[in-house]
Amino acid sequence: MSIHSSMENKSDQDYMTSYLDALGLVERLHRLLLDVIKDEFERLGIIDVNAVQALLLFNIGENEVTAGELKSRGYYQGSNVSYNLKKLVEMGYMHHQRCEIDRRSVRVRLTQRGREIRDIVEELFLRHADGLQGKNVLSKEGVDDITTALRRVERYWTDQIRYIY
Repeated sequence: MSIHSSMENKSDQDYMTSYLDALGLVERLHRLLLDVIKDEFERLGIIDVNAVQALLLFNIGENEVTAGELKSRGYYQGSNVSYNLKKLVEMGYMHHQRCEIDRRSVRVRLTQRGREIRDIVEELFLRHADGLQGKNVLSKEGVDDITTALRRVERYWTDQIRYIY
């Protein structure tokens, strides 16, 4: 049985079509965001940090965190976090230190080099925000509406995962 044949009426089918379009768009936007970051770093001649690592540095910011905390925030999945943190430490973008309380846990924070990468990503995002607003692509209210809607979906999906277990 197909998705569309299980739908009760045209309105349900239209909703499902729109939902699937939105899911595809979220996925494409994430990949596009990584491409935009990659292009910026290539333009600047920075080739040792990939887009995922740059986004990781941006999201850590001034915080001191563990890989587990980053995963629990939902930014990254699986072993990619551990691998990328290890590479960033090796390349001098992050400091790492074993947690005094739980010796199995490693806390990380940005080095000066890491903060420079974070600043590049922040400047890129500031330019984009200015461009979106300045060219009337998306207003503050529009961004707020998108964010509110995406948070609702996030809560719904989170509840679905919790319900399974």
